[in-house]
Amino acid sequence: MTDPAVERDAAEAASAFAHPPVAPDATGAYGDHPDQVIDFYVPRTDSATGASPLVVVLHGGAWRAPYDRHHITPLADFLARRGFAVANVEYRRGSSMPHQNAGGHIAGRWPETFDDVAAAMDALPALAAAHLPQADARRTVVTGHSAGGHLALWAAARHVLPTRSPAAWRLPSPPLLRGVVALAPIADFVTAEELGVCGGASAQLLGGVDQWAERLPFADPAALLPTGIATAVVHGREDIVVPPSVAESYVAAAAKAGETVGLTLLDGVGHFPLIDPAADACAVVAEEISQLAW
Repeated sequence: MTDPAVERDAAEAASAFAHPPVAPDATGAYGDHPDQVIDFYVPRTDSATGASPLVVVLHGGAWRAPYDRHHITPLADFLARRGFAVANVEYRRGSSMPHQNAGGHIAGRWPETFDDVAAAMDALPALAAAHLPQADARRTVVTGHSAGGHLALWAAARHVLPTRSPAAWRLPSPPLLRGVVALAPIADFVTAEELGVCGGASAQLLGGVDQWAERLPFADPAALLPTGIATAVVHGREDIVVPPSVAESYVAAAAKAGETVGLTLLDGVGHFPLIDPAADACAVVAEEISQLAW
């Protein structure tokens, strides 16, 4: 017999990935590597007056090489049609060559994945000014899906990284963000590994089990609290890719640290409708972003 949850997840994924990629209005580079680029989308609504809030999008895909920014361009376009200026960030991901004890493709690169997110965020104001003058960088919201949700939370926590962190990662003061909206994020690495999320991708991102304990404090959003940055998490109750208990664990960690993180759990929704413009959940995502940005 087939598993109804697996069938629903497959149908939701098929719907989300059925949309053709949407070409950006401009692209800027924040480094020399081919993956060190940001695509920009101009606000598409006639009602937008003056500069529009800037939404920074970080795509998911378990930090693995086969999944790049193109699959989330329909969401970028959806947000642009809601009046936002959008920056869709690419970053270096894992090798496509499997290694011993790895579940499929290797997840992420240490330290390059984090190097890129930090460099992209630092370069963004100047790149947006050059390529997306419609954007108001003073009203920036970062969003990301799944592994990208992790990176969005990490980008907002760079000022609370341990002092032993690479200098390029750590900020001396909080980033100038209106907030973060994390979509089904891999937000608590310990819980994610206990559940086997994405075939142990969190441990792979950190370089394997031998590096886990040493590197966890530099990478796990649940260990980087409180941030002082307004944060909201949107998660489907029926998500079997990243179970909602991962988000609930992160929210609980935030509360323990004295910080309130908003959590919206959507009934009858799995992992992929959050980035599917054809799904009602995508409108919820846009509304959560609006509440922080406008």
